[in-house]
Amino acid sequence: MSTSVTNSDRSVVVIPARLASTRLPRKLLLRETGKSVLQHTYEGTRQATRPEAVWVAADDEEIAAEVRRFGGQVQMTSVDCASGTDRVAEVAQSLADCEIVVNVQGDEPEISGAAIDQLIDLLAADRSASMATLATPIRSAAQLNDPACVKVVTDAHGRALYFSRCPIPHARTPDADLFDRDSPVYFQHIGLYAYRREFLLRLASLPPSPLERLECLEQLRVLENGHSILVSPIEEPSIGIDTPADYQAFVSRFLAGYDRDAA
Repeated sequence: MSTSVTNSDRSVVVIPARLASTRLPRKLLLRETGKSVLQHTYEGTRQATRPEAVWVAADDEEIAAEVRRFGGQVQMTSVDCASGTDRVAEVAQSLADCEIVVNVQGDEPEISGAAIDQLIDLLAADRSASMATLATPIRSAAQLNDPACVKVVTDAHGRALYFSRCPIPHARTPDADLFDRDSPVYFQHIGLYAYRREFLLRLASLPPSPLERLECLEQLRVLENGHSILVSPIEEPSIGIDTPADYQAFVSRFLAGYDRDAA
């Protein structure tokens, strides 16, 4: 049963920040723009109006020192955390007066504050839901067939049916027009999550599920354990940084924007 958003829906953003990364070593500390990737992400998150605070969940003192350097709030977490979700849950344990916890990946330097606000409002408006996320239309076959692009399908009420690295839904008769429709058929999942705090703490205690291990997608643990995930569409793409090429593309976009502003 849905209800209106109230002031009791106190929310906090937690950014899990891990120093080690496989494809792009120490990516959160890269700073060709004059700011680290982590600082860009933190400042973008601070543009949201709904959260009362933003915390970084650090796994290494070097990450913590960087957050303190740019004036952010940081909490050290256990080196034994198996995932970013576990790291967020560890910080959430100390946020007893918080109702909603938002997980923003540390490698999202172009994160939109409006997207975070939309996500919080989505979860706050539905008391029956424990978790919410976002998705954006897929507009090309190349993107649809890329395993790095996680797809999501939903039911008529905007709740996730399944997430996959495979193209879903499968069109029995391929048609290029499916990518140009006003009502999109394919959606890319954006790795931005809002949880009710108590649900997040329970989720972190559950073991990895079979489908989660198969697809390497944590959100499948939620569905396999019988919980629902609200999904809201958004036109803004999610542009995380996983590779050197991703980072150089971000630097180019940032510098181009800086030059326009200076002109």
